[in-house]
Amino acid sequence: MARRPEISCGDAPNTQWLERMYNNRARVPEYGDHFARWAGESALVRRSGPCEIDVAYGGGSNETLDVFPADKPRSPVVVFIHGGYWKGMDKSQHSFLVPALRALGAAVVVPNYALCPKMTIPQITLQMVQATAWAWRHAADFNGDARRAVVMGHSAGGQLAAMMLACAWPVVDAALPADLVKGALGISSLYDLQPIQQTPSLQEVLRLTPAQVAQASPARLPAPARGRLFSVVGGDESGEYLRQNRLIQQTWGRERVPVAAALPGLNHFSVLEALARRGTRLHGLARQLLA
Repeated sequence: MARRPEISCGDAPNTQWLERMYNNRARVPEYGDHFARWAGESALVRRSGPCEIDVAYGGGSNETLDVFPADKPRSPVVVFIHGGYWKGMDKSQHSFLVPALRALGAAVVVPNYALCPKMTIPQITLQMVQATAWAWRHAADFNGDARRAVVMGHSAGGQLAAMMLACAWPVVDAALPADLVKGALGISSLYDLQPIQQTPSLQEVLRLTPAQVAQASPARLPAPARGRLFSVVGGDESGEYLRQNRLIQQTWGRERVPVAAALPGLNHFSVLEALARRGTRLHGLARQLLA
């Protein structure tokens, strides 16, 4: 496992090393095959339904979501947030996960968000607050139970999922319960944004400031007062992704993060596909959260 170099206050960051750690497409040359498979399977899911596409959850840029109702009333609700380093990808590429989640009895909501550099990461986080609150308010409309809301996310979406668990919901709206999100699943997530700020190819678009790093890094925030986060990473991912996965359990504690697991044989993209496959540990963890 590659270790992160120790950087003192006066040192310049080891940018080449950070590029190796955080450039997932370079680490997985066949990433395009994953994306093509996701897009093809997702298009089929959206054609076959049942679903409602491009529902507005706000009036801003990209503030739409797709809704896939549960078969039975009062079912758990999954809000799934896509990755793409906050600067790419789209909800439409992730509908392929829906059949497996609906098979677990869940209603599924997949939101979009505006991308960097048009938006900052804290602003994107607030968009996901709006989308998650929308899912809570409208849960009964798609056979969901607002009292059983779980947020899942991949990569940048994992950061956003953790932020939803940490959100002070009554501050957003006094009508929202403090425990609006009962649990979260972070898949290959980014919990500390400081190394992202120091990675040139990412920082060029993300334009993170130190204040934004402090605001939007789950590992730099107090642990949530309630709920559980299950955190997983592919065993074949970079040392930094493995470190980030451990970090959130170290900072939030095992009560809030009872699972911080590396899943053998999986890379940054194949780990997400494991969520859709019965019999995998990741699929089992999703089942536990929805129980």
